[in-house]
Amino acid sequence: METNRKSGLRRALGGIWSSIDWLRRAALNLLFIAIVIFLLAAVFSGGGPEVPDKAALVIAPKGALVEQKSGDPQQRAIQKALGNEVPETLVADVVDAIDAAKDDDRIQAILLDLDGLAGGGLDKLVRVSDALRDFRAAGKTVVAAADNYGKNSYLVATAADEIHLHKMGAVLLDGYGRYRQYHKDLIDRVELDWNVFKVGEYKSAVEPYLRNDMSEEAREANIEWMGDIWQDYLEEAAEARNLTAEGLASSVDSMVAMLQQVGGDTAQLALDSRLVDHIGDRDAVRNRMIELVGEDDDGNSFSRVGLDTYLEALGDDRARYSKDGDAVAVVIARGTILDGSQPPGAIGGDSTAKLIREAREDEDVKAIVLRVDSGGGSAFASEVIRREFVLAREAGKKVVVSMGSVAASGGYWISTAADEIWAHPSTITGSIGIFGMFPTYQKPLAEHLGTRVDGVGTTWLAGAFRPDRELDPRVGEVIQTVINRGYDEFLTRVSEARGMEMASVDEIARGRVWSGSDALDIGLVDQLGGLDEAIASAAQLAGLGDDFAVRSMEKELDFKEQFLVDMLATANAWFGPFDVGFEIGGIGGDLLRMVEEEYRFLSELNDPRGVYAHCLCEIE
Repeated sequence: METNRKSGLRRALGGIWSSIDWLRRAALNLLFIAIVIFLLAAVFSGGGPEVPDKAALVIAPKGALVEQKSGDPQQRAIQKALGNEVPETLVADVVDAIDAAKDDDRIQAILLDLDGLAGGGLDKLVRVSDALRDFRAAGKTVVAAADNYGKNSYLVATAADEIHLHKMGAVLLDGYGRYRQYHKDLIDRVELDWNVFKVGEYKSAVEPYLRNDMSEEAREANIEWMGDIWQDYLEEAAEARNLTAEGLASSVDSMVAMLQQVGGDTAQLALDSRLVDHIGDRDAVRNRMIELVGEDDDGNSFSRVGLDTYLEALGDDRARYSKDGDAVAVVIARGTILDGSQPPGAIGGDSTAKLIREAREDEDVKAIVLRVDSGGGSAFASEVIRREFVLAREAGKKVVVSMGSVAASGGYWISTAADEIWAHPSTITGSIGIFGMFPTYQKPLAEHLGTRVDGVGTTWLAGAFRPDRELDPRVGEVIQTVINRGYDEFLTRVSEARGMEMASVDEIARGRVWSGSDALDIGLVDQLGGLDEAIASAAQLAGLGDDFAVRSMEKELDFKEQFLVDMLATANAWFGPFDVGFEIGGIGGDLLRMVEEEYRFLSELNDPRGVYAHCLCEIE
């Protein structure tokens, strides 16, 4: 009897639990369905966000200004939803918004919130500045504000009518530098054999593995091209502020004495030097914007619209790139050149070649503009890309290269099949040279772990490329011969493309880096100008006149991929990011990031022959 009662109780409790579990699952399913319906309605609903009748466009770029964001759209959407988005701002987004706002009666002013801008190359900064000046020419006001200005954010700020600085802030124009970590002592200490092969005394990319300091050749070349870029910067900033380049340079040189004169007040120093127009608290900027455009609906701040919201509101009215009619196709080549298929932010030999091939096979495309922003990488992938441009020209397409911040080494290799090459005066280019590296670690393996490698092979090449064995001198000769051959191929490409003798190319090659201005003087480029000028020239070469479309060549997403991107973007806009990341701070975090960045770069290099054309010439 007792057993029956217990059994009945268990059955009753089990039934209750089953009911509760069913209700729980049903509630979760209903909640999930409701969220999906909610997001679907948001994704596919008509109309965009509203722009106030009288407002300021707030442009607050985050991270670096780039030609192309890193990672494919799905990866970016997921990372943004998780709060781990890479801080990057598309320069085209900023310029398109400014251009549209210029003719938009609803936008009366622009506020540049520049605290988050990290950099992006002088060419991109100038491109934004030029758009801001056009906006001002339409009779509208630009206000720049920041707690502190570095050289990059300050250059953009100089295009404003008013520059505001926090009363405890500073303007730091530190110039350009090229500093790297050198590992020779470390390599010797851990007894690695870091076998290096190169051509060109200026090919300094491998120096950190051979020396403890910068070579005199690298020092000479670096200070020359960086000096050209710094002079361009000084002239651009000085002209905008009605100063002289010499005076601006002098104020940097005499900063210590000038700062002592104002008792260490960096904001007052910036005001006295006429670098800024106003110093004060943040609320002073807010009040100034209220004067220009009025208060928002809540009466707490000024009437405004953010960059992303404004671009979304523009929708199809944002017509930088059209798909109708005879067209100039634009292919973006940004990042390290790697073999195979790569996501945006890196240049894949296969994936970039595929975009060029699609443009070649499109009957409406009459010309192709390659926008290069790359220090190079795999020589093999560079040649795969170059070959596609040769085929495009043979098919009757005009090919024009537009060089961005850097188009050096492999970035110059892929440019050699063009009808015309455009560079910005500050473009880092040249670095025509080749290198390869093959480190081996048999010594520390034996010394510290007591592990040795032995065996047999049917030829001397069997096992010759194992990193845990000492490099056979004959293998070294093979690699150096391949490197020499690669350099000769590079010289040949440049010689044929530029109509120069091989000996003349060799004189300006050997791994040496040049500024865009110098590159024009020595015949490595044809014209100085930006992307828009290169596009116009390509259209002219193709005989398109003034009526042509501009088509951005990008990997198209299928329906599922686009749905995921749109859904995540909507969820992020409505609910905000879900922050699951963590940050390692302090000096230790900075050191770890630098080591990780160098290791990541080395681990990504994947040329099938181990032959690389990279300048490693980024500047700070």
